[in-house]
Amino acid sequence: MKLLDRYLMAQFAKNLVLVICSLIAIYLLVDFFERLDNFLEAKKTIGLAIQFLLLKLPFMYMQLIPVCLLLAGIITLGILNQHLEFMALMASGISVLRIIRPLLVAAALFTLLTLAIGQWLLPPTTAATNRIWYEEVKREIPRGIIRDGRTYFRGTEGIYSFVRPNPNKNEFRNFSFTAFDAEHGLITMLTADSASWESGNWLLKNGQQKQRNDKGGFSVSLFKTLSHGFAEAPEEFFVPPYKIEELSYTKLLRQARDSKASNHEALVEFHRRLSYAFLGIPLLLLGIPVLLSVHKTRGRDLALAIPVSCGLAFAAWGGWSATQSLATTAVLPPGIASWSIHVLTIGLGCFLLKKHNQ
Repeated sequence: MKLLDRYLMAQFAKNLVLVICSLIAIYLLVDFFERLDNFLEAKKTIGLAIQFLLLKLPFMYMQLIPVCLLLAGIITLGILNQHLEFMALMASGISVLRIIRPLLVAAALFTLLTLAIGQWLLPPTTAATNRIWYEEVKREIPRGIIRDGRTYFRGTEGIYSFVRPNPNKNEFRNFSFTAFDAEHGLITMLTADSASWESGNWLLKNGQQKQRNDKGGFSVSLFKTLSHGFAEAPEEFFVPPYKIEELSYTKLLRQARDSKASNHEALVEFHRRLSYAFLGIPLLLLGIPVLLSVHKTRGRDLALAIPVSCGLAFAAWGGWSATQSLATTAVLPPGIASWSIHVLTIGLGCFLLKKHNQ
């Protein structure tokens, strides 16, 4: 690696650490004072609040890293230009594309680090913060969870387990219901190939019913169809939406590919989270030529260059956020909604860089 590459990458990394530490410190401070009253009202200790915030550090990093990559690149080039180093490099025959290449390489390396954090560190820490906030502070114990595309729900009379291919339809596959007594002894077990909610009642098809009798034994009967009055209706099978945030990239992809499960939500979340991790590189590619154009026309003052370059890049960020809403409502396919802004931003950034290089 050449001396220029090492120098620029070191400056980029230093500025990135400075920016991200500053933003995380602000994030921590604001979040602490916003949530402190909730912890005190729930009679929880300050130590638990601090533990909660520390566990949120990976989440904060994931949220801030795209804009931090943008700011780090802009600050690095801005300082080079302000100290006339950029002009000296250009005067020596080094092109703009060659100058910014180490910054893009450094941004790619930090993006890989972001992917590793999102895969291995973010899921367990998110699960821990959700448990502290929702269960210990808010006292909201979740009654339903999803594991490998299968829903498990604790009802008032027993535990349901099923696969729901379409969340908008009251049709279930591989349905089972298990009821226990106060000593956790089995009372009833119902299994069926399919179940549906029709006219205010449950209709089970092709299944088996196992019922405990008065003597402590069990009677087993098979059925083609069975109408049963469970205490819960399908609209009560609610799984907290934050549970999907606790899944890693691979688990989201596995759930999205599972033909037996409702995979739209998992597919949207997978593309949303993965594309967000890569968003810093397109923002940087767009922000750099805008920065150079402002420097060329308005001088080397960073007070104007940083807001202008960030403003255009933030517009691309806003466009990405808007397309996520279209993916959630199935107006656009998740892949197109999540990655189209990347393609457009990279294309525009490369066009502006080529124009500036000429």
